[in-house]
Amino acid sequence: MKVALVYDHINKIGGAERVLEALHEIWPEAPLYTSVYWSKGAPWSSKFKVIPSFLNRFPLAKKNHELYPGLMPLAFESFDFNDFDLVISITSAEAKGIITKPTTKHFCYCLTPTRYLWSGYEQYFKNKILKIFTKPIINYLRNWDQVAAQRPDSYLAISQNVRERIKKYYNREAEVVYPPVDIDKWQIAKSQKGKETKKDSDYFLVVSRLVAYKRIDLVIEAFNKLGLPLKIVGTGSQESRLKKMAGSNIEFLGQLTDQELLGYYQNCRALIFPQDEDFGLVPLEAQACGRPVIALKVGGALETVIEGKTGTFFESPNANSLIKAIKKFKMDNYQAKDCRQNAEKFSKIIFKRNFKEWVEKNLK
Repeated sequence: MKVALVYDHINKIGGAERVLEALHEIWPEAPLYTSVYWSKGAPWSSKFKVIPSFLNRFPLAKKNHELYPGLMPLAFESFDFNDFDLVISITSAEAKGIITKPTTKHFCYCLTPTRYLWSGYEQYFKNKILKIFTKPIINYLRNWDQVAAQRPDSYLAISQNVRERIKKYYNREAEVVYPPVDIDKWQIAKSQKGKETKKDSDYFLVVSRLVAYKRIDLVIEAFNKLGLPLKIVGTGSQESRLKKMAGSNIEFLGQLTDQELLGYYQNCRALIFPQDEDFGLVPLEAQACGRPVIALKVGGALETVIEGKTGTFFESPNANSLIKAIKKFKMDNYQAKDCRQNAEKFSKIIFKRNFKEWVEKNLK
C-alpha cells in the first residue's frame, strides 16, 4: 500500500511535528507534502522526503507563509496523489483540502478546525479596522474551508475538545486518538524516584510560544501580585510586551534545548497552563517529569490533568482566578509517580498502535 502524508507547512518545531515523526515510524517510505518548506526552521524534517508546493518559490514564503493566505487553498489543490492508495492529512489549516481520486482514501488527523477562521476568530481579529479590511478574504477562506472539510473520507481528532469543534464547524463525525508524548525524553529526576525532594523546587514554570492567545499576560499579572518566582520558557511576537509587564521575580529563559528544558520541568513547583488549548502536550511533558499542573479549566487540559491527583484547575481566564488557585496549591499533595503514570497513557507506543488500528479499520 502506497501512503502519503500531508501537513500544512514545514518551517518550525512544535507538537504536530512529533505526530509526523511517529507516523513516519509507521510508514517510513511515505513522502511528506506541504505548502512551504524551510529546512533550517524544521531540522526534524530531514528524515522525510519533503515535497513542497509551488508556493515555496514565492518571496519570503518559506519563513512567512502567513503572507499568502489566499493562495494556500490552491497550493494543496495542486498536488497529484493518483499514485497513492492512502493519503493522511495532518492539519489545523488547509492540508485537508487536497483532492484525491475516488479510489484513493483520504483520512484527516485534525489538530483543530482552522483556529483563526473559527474558534479563535475574535482573538485574532480584535482590531476593528483589521477585521473590516480582512472580511472579504476571511469569508472566502471560510467558504473554502467548509467545502474542503467534506473531502476527507474519515476524520480522526486529537482530543474530545477538537472532536466537538469538527462537529460544530464542519458537521463531520470523528473518533479520537490522542497525540504522543515522548515519555522516554521527559523523565522524573532521580532525586524524585525515592522520597520526594522539594529543596530545588522554588519556582513555577510556563512553557509556551509567547503569542496573544496563550494568555501569558494573565500569568505575569498574577505573579506580579504574588511576588513568587516564575520562569518563562519560549519566544514569540508578544515577548517584548510581556517583558515590559514583568516584575523582577519573573525570568524569561528564551528558547531552550530539550535537555535544558528537562531540568526546568523536573525542578519546578508546578507548570502553569493558562490557555484554552486544542489538546496541549506541555502539561503532559511536565507530568512525565513528575510535576503537577495548574491549568485553566477548559479545552484539552480537561483531558490530560486529573484534578487533585496530577494538578488543579482555575475557573476563569483572569489573574485573580489564577492567584486563588496558586494560594490553595500545596505541592505536598501531589506524587511524582501519579503524574508520571498519567503521562504514560499518552505514550508514542500507544499512539502508534491506536492510530494504525484506526486506519486499518477504516480501510475495510
